Amino acid sequence: MWLPGPYVWALFFIWVTHSIYRWCNPKCSTGKLPPGSMGLPLLGETHHFFAPNVTLDVSPFVKERVERCGPIFKTSLVGRPIVVSADADFNCFLFQQEGKLFESWYPDTFTEIFGRQNVGSLHGSMYRYLKNLILNLFGPENLKEKLLPEIETVAHRSLESWCALPSVELKDATADLIFELAAEKLISYSPSEDLKTLRKNFSAFIAGLISFPLRIPGTAYYKCLQGRRKVMKMLKNMMHERLAEPKRVHGDFFDILVEEVKKEKPVVTEAMALDLMFVLLFASFETTSLALTLGVRLLTENPEVVEKLREEHDAILRNRETKACGITWKEYKSMAYTYQVINEMVRLANIVPGVFRKALQDIKVKGYTIPKGWGVVACPPAVHLNPSIFPDPLSFNPSRWESSDLDSKNFMAFGGGMRLCVGADFARIQMAVFLHCLVTRFSWKVVRGGETVRTPGLAFPNGFHIQLYERKGKVSDHSISPD
Repeated sequence: MWLPGPYVWALFFIWVTHSIYRWCNPKCSTGKLPPGSMGLPLLGETHHFFAPNVTLDVSPFVKERVERCGPIFKTSLVGRPIVVSADADFNCFLFQQEGKLFESWYPDTFTEIFGRQNVGSLHGSMYRYLKNLILNLFGPENLKEKLLPEIETVAHRSLESWCALPSVELKDATADLIFELAAEKLISYSPSEDLKTLRKNFSAFIAGLISFPLRIPGTAYYKCLQGRRKVMKMLKNMMHERLAEPKRVHGDFFDILVEEVKKEKPVVTEAMALDLMFVLLFASFETTSLALTLGVRLLTENPEVVEKLREEHDAILRNRETKACGITWKEYKSMAYTYQVINEMVRLANIVPGVFRKALQDIKVKGYTIPKGWGVVACPPAVHLNPSIFPDPLSFNPSRWESSDLDSKNFMAFGGGMRLCVGADFARIQMAVFLHCLVTRFSWKVVRGGETVRTPGLAFPNGFHIQLYERKGKVSDHSISPD
């Protein structure tokens, strides 16, 4: 049997050594790369990126590299060279140059989870077309005319039901609350066993959304993909049923997508419609429920904020001419302190650890060059928790938002530029209405849990269980009927 000779082994060793050196020391012919390490070949620094962080502070992965390299550094994640930015000015520039110097991009693992035709992977006129479709549902006019009263009805009904229980796990409970409304508007799902099944599949999806990409049975990533397959199967069956019954009208967003697919020369394909519905169902409830859960924990730890919130919302109830009516648009727009509380909640929650883009050409930035084709990750948490921008950044201080110095470049919880989250207003209204119903009618105490972990997404490993009970000394006993 032939065995490689010493010269072959020597050549192989030289080739491996040279490949490793080139991996660890990438070159840029048009300028200087940002400082940083590329980590191990192929794996890069992915294992450090996914390391758990049990504080609300910036992840050690980012914090250590910013201290060592500065706010813009290079690394490698899941096999791709990446430049990470913790710089507010550059992040703002990144969002403003969408479609010019940068385009939306996510690693293959993310794309596999969200779908190859998901809205985040689309560009130009196609992205704008889908965005306009979504604004039919989540735009200001529909929020004002239809969704605001419906959000309040669902919030009242849910809180009343929690009050009858010895305790509720707040993350799951708020997710169910929001998902009930979102699923009804998106796909006409009413509270039922089918809705619970759909939510259960999303729970499996959520567990591995931001996890190490190992396609091995039993891993979080594998369960995530399994959850996606089950949800997509349900959505595909639903679409085919609607295509087979063209005259039946449900009055939901899925109807709009089905009509797009049925056009003689459709702009929206069936795959695009299904991926869009999947993303909307997920995004409509997951991020908001996480922010609210952390928010209630922070309120529990800061009773003076709760009292100030109650003062604002009790005044709204006292000043109503018609006591039996629900929240009006004017009342919602008057909730100045509530806006500050919500901003502080989402600033500390930092639900999105990074926003991905790809360089369309070699780009000069602050003395460095980002090569064409490299990924770029804007890191909002590093800005939101920067003490030079937000003094004592880990403290829960809603009053800091009274300052006019905090401009949009320093607060990008909902993204920025043309890809500013189309559901941002929907999320804010949900949080404001939930807080209104909570503080005017109820009090609560912690039963157990509340600890957080980031891997790098936010999670509550032990849940956050609270007991809800009727508040003493309420301004009014009026409520929106839960029926």
